[in-house]
Amino acid sequence: MTDAFADAKRLRDRLKLWLLDDAYPLWWTVGADHARGGFFEKIDMSGAPVEAPRRARVQPRQIYAFAVAGELGWTGPWRQAVEHGLDYYVARYWRPDGFIRTLVSADGAPLDDRVDLYDQAFGLFALAEVSRVMPERRDVVVLATDLRAALVARLKHPVAGFEESDPRSLPLLANPHMHLLEACLAWVEAGGDAEWRALADEIANLALTRFVDPVSGGVREYYDGDWVPVAGVTGRILEPGHQFEWAWLLLRWGRLSGRQDAIDAALRLLAIGDGPGTDPARGVTIFALLDDMSVHDDVARLWAQTERIKAGLLAAEVTGDDRWWATAAAGAEGLALYLDTPVAGLWRDKLQADGRFVDEPAPASSFYHIVLAILELDRAVQAREAREA
Repeated sequence: MTDAFADAKRLRDRLKLWLLDDAYPLWWTVGADHARGGFFEKIDMSGAPVEAPRRARVQPRQIYAFAVAGELGWTGPWRQAVEHGLDYYVARYWRPDGFIRTLVSADGAPLDDRVDLYDQAFGLFALAEVSRVMPERRDVVVLATDLRAALVARLKHPVAGFEESDPRSLPLLANPHMHLLEACLAWVEAGGDAEWRALADEIANLALTRFVDPVSGGVREYYDGDWVPVAGVTGRILEPGHQFEWAWLLLRWGRLSGRQDAIDAALRLLAIGDGPGTDPARGVTIFALLDDMSVHDDVARLWAQTERIKAGLLAAEVTGDDRWWATAAAGAEGLALYLDTPVAGLWRDKLQADGRFVDEPAPASSFYHIVLAILELDRAVQAREAREA
């Protein structure tokens, strides 16, 4: 057993205990709105829910987090939590044309009816997980295929991928496509139809041909209407957390497709995130670089640490190189910093350059990142132990 694997296993035990004993109970008893349905956007550091308009992207993230709770070993009412979230989500966010609206009020009234690609991607992702763990819910398959058809009919880009919104808005973004690829791969794994794989192939190829900068090897964020990086500093931005996230997805897709070029690109992305994208003084991944690898924004968000874990784990598995276990373990150490809060089960979101956290409520949107990282860490540790048994 390598030291890095031993560290990863120790951190898995610590993070999983926090998740099962503290986070899941808190985010179900307090984070779910048991009077009006759905989930709150935030819980403050005293442990009270924060009343605020509710974004479409948060509800499916919470649905996903509870959908995998049983696999992680939570003995609480995870099925009830999924049903609670799903019923509210479908009733409040689904438009008559099959798209998902962007925002509703705290009492569920529509506030913003726009169609945003990012929101659609997370809807598809959550529905895939519900389909996998609750196969009796055949309605989610219909919802997802209808939403996919609406995307193709209304938001399809003439070159590849999708427009950002309907009506069109610029710049076009890599990030929603990343989550759409995540959703498509989730549907492939859930036994979805062949169109999910075809769409995953299209997005992965778009990433390899347009998003990955041939000079730096990094994924840029912002594009004009023809998939050319926008001019100026904005077009040069690379988010280290997204380098990890794209690496994890391209490793999955590359293995599925037998594409070594995707695996090679993923490892370059991982090296960016793990190298210039991580601050050795704080031991955490920062928010943004420029394409010359200079620091653009040194605030370290929680979610980037979770993506470091996932990318390191899968790189270790795909390459057989144990050095990537050290990346995963370092990501887990970084994540643990954010979980030291006055009320157990909450988290901090932003670590500043001076080593202090921004004092603010815990955003529900981070729960999906945390849960998925712990799930991948748990799976990887168990798989490694099974191989060595």
